[in-house]
Amino acid sequence: MRQTLSSPRGMVTAPHHLAAHSASAVLREGGNAIEAMVAAAATIAVVYPHMNSIGGDGFWLVSEPGRAPWAIDACGRAAALATPAFYAERGLKAIPGRGPLAANTSAGAISGWIEALTHSQRWGGRLPVSRLLQDAAWYARQGAPVTHSQVAFTRKFLPELGPVPGFAAQFLDAREARAGKAEAGPGVPAPDTLRRYPALADTLDGLAARGLDDFYRGEIAAAMAAEHERLGGPLRLADLQAQRASTVVPLTVRVAGAGASLHNLPPPTQGLASLMILGIFERLRQRHAITEADGFAHLHALVESTKQAFRVRNRHVTDPATMAARGSVPSAFLSEAFIDQCAAAVDMRRALPWPEPAVHGDTVWMGAADSEGRMVSYIQSVYWEFGSGVVLGDTGVVWQNRGSSFSLDAGAHNGLAPGKKPFHTLNPALAEFDDGRRMVYGNMGGDGQPQSQAAVFSRYAMFGRSLQAAVSAPRWLLGKTWGQETTTLKFESRFDPAVLKALAEAGHDVETLDEYSDTMGHAGAIVRLPGGLLLGAADPRSDGVVAAY
Repeated sequence: MRQTLSSPRGMVTAPHHLAAHSASAVLREGGNAIEAMVAAAATIAVVYPHMNSIGGDGFWLVSEPGRAPWAIDACGRAAALATPAFYAERGLKAIPGRGPLAANTSAGAISGWIEALTHSQRWGGRLPVSRLLQDAAWYARQGAPVTHSQVAFTRKFLPELGPVPGFAAQFLDAREARAGKAEAGPGVPAPDTLRRYPALADTLDGLAARGLDDFYRGEIAAAMAAEHERLGGPLRLADLQAQRASTVVPLTVRVAGAGASLHNLPPPTQGLASLMILGIFERLRQRHAITEADGFAHLHALVESTKQAFRVRNRHVTDPATMAARGSVPSAFLSEAFIDQCAAAVDMRRALPWPEPAVHGDTVWMGAADSEGRMVSYIQSVYWEFGSGVVLGDTGVVWQNRGSSFSLDAGAHNGLAPGKKPFHTLNPALAEFDDGRRMVYGNMGGDGQPQSQAAVFSRYAMFGRSLQAAVSAPRWLLGKTWGQETTTLKFESRFDPAVLKALAEAGHDVETLDEYSDTMGHAGAIVRLPGGLLLGAADPRSDGVVAAY
């Protein structure tokens, strides 16, 4: 288990060590937390390509001394041509999960970097974009290490990804598969080998030279739009040109028993669900005197709180404009009266029958803190592993498939419409404690994100576990994620067998996984103590570290 690290100056935690060190170097050179996060986001898009890309989306949650927390929504909208009729004309009753037709939304991540760096200027940010992209471009040109995680997911999804335009050229070896390997055709690269992405390196160099806006309104945008059109997808240059990120007000819930106010992203993200889970659990913790971490009461109450929150999420959360048109106000679901109502619906002896529709996705969460007391909670994603699988050969950009979550039923709350934001699992978290502590934390993994946030926060803030122990301890997952086929309640095998037996007897459909399972995603956290000392934790399930100085 990695030990919690401490630092009085700057700190970054990321699920890949190269991203953490890229950001730490920026902090050492006098960069602030936003500049460090842009560097981390660029590097991790190269070295962890199955989890995220500059062709995906991103969301920011930022804390700074003397100001209320603020957030950035960098969600790409559906293309103007992306309509139910567009898919019906192609004989489709649902949006495909892979291929050019799945690449139906703009990529918002870089628009979020642009918005964040605008705020950075208010902080006196001074490092040029060329410096922030320097490591990412170097790894793309000279070679990024292929992780065991990348190999595993490439192999697992090769049958559906292999035929997608551009995928094989970018991510597979040209040689025929070696004898004894399960896949046929082009070979999956071996772990711990270097893989170069020259077209992506050229793109990053272009952004460094001409500015990040070139991704939407310059040479790179024109090249990407032309290739989308050649491949038959709905995205066009006008869709890229229209992309803008926006600064938004986070949602907040008060958890009095923990002495904290929790903040998360508003719709279209599931940040509402993350806040609801901990709000409901706090009611149950007080009402039923839950004092032991990872015992039956703790786990059962959090799982049942999750079910209550997911029922709201699945029925209401979508593009905020659509929610407003339907009269759905996100903050109403965080009112004391509604949280009390949800808590009252929980039976502490029996499990509520499940499932509801599951959501999965692949993502990276990263946190950063600088010497001036500013902290960033950031998440970047392409939705499924490798997103749509489409790699735009002219630019090396892997495109997300977030828009495949849209329904082609125009009457559905998440129905496809031009310019609409898709539902997002992404939700970076932030806690402000009454004693002056501040905490950024998060996790990747679809439905698992709010559940792992609840595990980490409750262990640390409610039951007094160390920050690293809260991240490293065994976790659970209700529902599907990471390509799982079952909707069981999954537990890592390190839990007490007697507790798992009690949960099964209470009606939970318990399934046991490995001791440290990738199914649980990659979590992380940074806490700033009132005196300025920083504590950080990285997930042993990931390839990441805490980098501090």
